[in-house]
Amino acid sequence: MSDCLVIIPTYNEKDNIERIIRKVFSLPKEMDVLIVEDNSPDGTATIVKTLMTEFAGRLFIEERKGKLGLGTAYIHGFRWALKRDYDFIFEMDADFSHNPEDLLRLYDAARNKGGDLVIGSRYITGVNVVNWPMGRVLMSYVASIYVRFITRMKVMDTTAGFKCYIRKVLETIDLDNVRFTGYAFQIEMKYTAWKLGFNIVEVPIIFTDRTLGESKMSTGIFKEAVLGVLSLRWRSLFRDYKPRKN
Repeated sequence: MSDCLVIIPTYNEKDNIERIIRKVFSLPKEMDVLIVEDNSPDGTATIVKTLMTEFAGRLFIEERKGKLGLGTAYIHGFRWALKRDYDFIFEMDADFSHNPEDLLRLYDAARNKGGDLVIGSRYITGVNVVNWPMGRVLMSYVASIYVRFITRMKVMDTTAGFKCYIRKVLETIDLDNVRFTGYAFQIEMKYTAWKLGFNIVEVPIIFTDRTLGESKMSTGIFKEAVLGVLSLRWRSLFRDYKPRKN
């Protein structure tokens, strides 16, 4: 078993799922893959199960009863990982908006450069986004500025979903107390890790919007993130974050 686990939530990703799995397994650093599958009607789970015979002991699937939210999918994956011996746990989309090659750079930053939470950042060196309409780029970039202003986090890409956690971070965060299930979940996890005193490192990536399958992004998702961060900041005023012990 590898010391790395890549968690990929899926819903209707039949066009991408085999290619993304094979690409991760082609990397020079051995990594296991966990698919958290939300009962896709397009047969995504069937494709994964077929590949599991080829990649026995490296590819796993957890099937859920329906589309229950991105945050709950990742928390399900985190709990699964923590029951096993993984030291580095990654979040990644199935649609190639996150380049699997960049997993190696996130791993290096966590393994060798002191990153407790490593973020594949679209904004640490400017705006590195391909195939998004300008309005969506502006909405995402302004949302990150807004989140930094409210939370005071020193993170450029606050809504990023391409990440690597060292095991200690996920062991320390109270996963039962994570409130958000949509994209505000990404902000909440970063903010909680930051408040707990973990070292957050951003690695520049180029984000490329999907070319196959249907996007799950909407203005409602950004609205949740914008409103959710106010709730997050307010609740933090009444919560005691105990810093980690070195």
